[in-house]
Amino acid sequence: MVRCTRTLVVVAVAALVSGGGTTVAGAAAATEPLPGAVPQLTWAACGMTEPATAAGVQCATADLPMDHDQPEGARVQIALARVPATDQANRIGSLFVNPGGPGGEYVTRLQQAGADRFAGLNPRFDIVAFAPRGVAPSTPAIDCQVDPETGGPVVTPTPTPLDVDLDALVARAERYVDACLATNGPILEHLSTANVARDLDLLRAAVGDEQLSYLGFSYGTAIGATYASLFPDGYRALVLDAAVDAEGYVNDPLSFTAEQAGGFEIALARFTEACAVDQVACSGFGGTDPYLAYDQLLAGAEARPVPADAYPADPRPVTADDIRLVTARLLYAKQLWGLLGLVLSEAANGDASFIRALIDQVFLADSTPGDRQFAISASEQHYPQDDLQVYLDRGAEAWASFPHFGGNSGYTEIHYALWPVRDEDAFAGPFEASGSAPAPLVIGTTYDPATPYAWAERLADDLGTARLLTMEGDGHAAYGGASACIDRSTEAYLVDGNLPAAGTVCRQETVFAAPVPAPTGAAAATQVLSALLLP
Repeated sequence: MVRCTRTLVVVAVAALVSGGGTTVAGAAAATEPLPGAVPQLTWAACGMTEPATAAGVQCATADLPMDHDQPEGARVQIALARVPATDQANRIGSLFVNPGGPGGEYVTRLQQAGADRFAGLNPRFDIVAFAPRGVAPSTPAIDCQVDPETGGPVVTPTPTPLDVDLDALVARAERYVDACLATNGPILEHLSTANVARDLDLLRAAVGDEQLSYLGFSYGTAIGATYASLFPDGYRALVLDAAVDAEGYVNDPLSFTAEQAGGFEIALARFTEACAVDQVACSGFGGTDPYLAYDQLLAGAEARPVPADAYPADPRPVTADDIRLVTARLLYAKQLWGLLGLVLSEAANGDASFIRALIDQVFLADSTPGDRQFAISASEQHYPQDDLQVYLDRGAEAWASFPHFGGNSGYTEIHYALWPVRDEDAFAGPFEASGSAPAPLVIGTTYDPATPYAWAERLADDLGTARLLTMEGDGHAAYGGASACIDRSTEAYLVDGNLPAAGTVCRQETVFAAPVPAPTGAAAATQVLSALLLP
């Protein structure tokens, strides 16, 4: 694997550090990309009509090389959206944001809602979202054109050591891999996080910034850590919230997936504990032992799926796998715990229509997020490819260790072993920050289900100079309203370069409460999407 075949170079610069913070204003600029490499951006009205574009949002498209080693070859078109800084007299520059994935984008959300999530930063920064290569609305965009329920990467019913059929798993994985290869072109060879970081450096130059200011969530932290490694003096500030263990993601994905399953198991236990304490917030689900009630609900659904007759668009009964899917997704955000209690309570009373509606309208409404995540990850992760027994062993371990959320670990990772396309310009580490650059700010939440807190600790340690900021609480990611302490610390760092004191711990302020009035149909889907668009 070629790790650093680059035509763009940077030079070392000194970043002054004083008073526990990084002095951003005094930092020198990194060398600009070579002449002709920087795209020209034409910002204009976005043209979104359904729903209408939020006031003040502008859009542009960047024409970039598909292969940075062949800058005159095939191209990718990277979609961008921005909300200009509201205090132009004191504008610092652009703040690039990424919500995670792999395969996530914030361009669409920024067009719809403006800079609401970043209101504390918008006075001093243009808020800029970009859809990474391979991710719509950028083009070309990955789409394997399969039904996510019957042909996607997630296998249902979830296999167990008692009924696993290796031949059937391999056959399904082969069909999915073949579909992805048939419906997507050369972009499959150029999807790596490293190439996204290289794109990001060109976008930084295109908006006229000498150094990058960046706020990434979840997988977006892997983009930020990769950028810091490839462009060690190319940034003035990096915030990595809900941090991913970048080393583990690339080099030990089987363990990475298992650790994430463990995070969701802990999150479920905390949710059910909270339900036992506050039955009103949990809509009465589970009485004095919601954890037992949850297992009983799953066992009942295994024996006889729960009716969903009140959702006429798709009244199929809900299975235990369906319940697990909705549970995992609603555990992502603590503000959705009340909704989770409500849908579980209704299902326990014999009506799973709400669960079916969420699956239909939100979680399986579009197959392409799963396709993008698979294609991007498979292009760079180091999965074993010579011994399928490894996947059977991991699947059995996950079944025993993670009884609710082990389904994505082991058995259903076989399609990665069969994927034949690699990005030769991917980066596998070491993920290190330069001692001459500003220290990145890494944020971890103690009970984050999707990116366990240990990952934030590891990433901060790997980067070397990073400062770890902790939020005691639940859900995926911290910045953006969960804690005033987190928001103040993040904004002080991005604006002035002031790092929080070492060892700073903030408390989450999100309240666990039943949704009032109880949402139904599209209202619930909107609530869920709003909470999940940024982790």
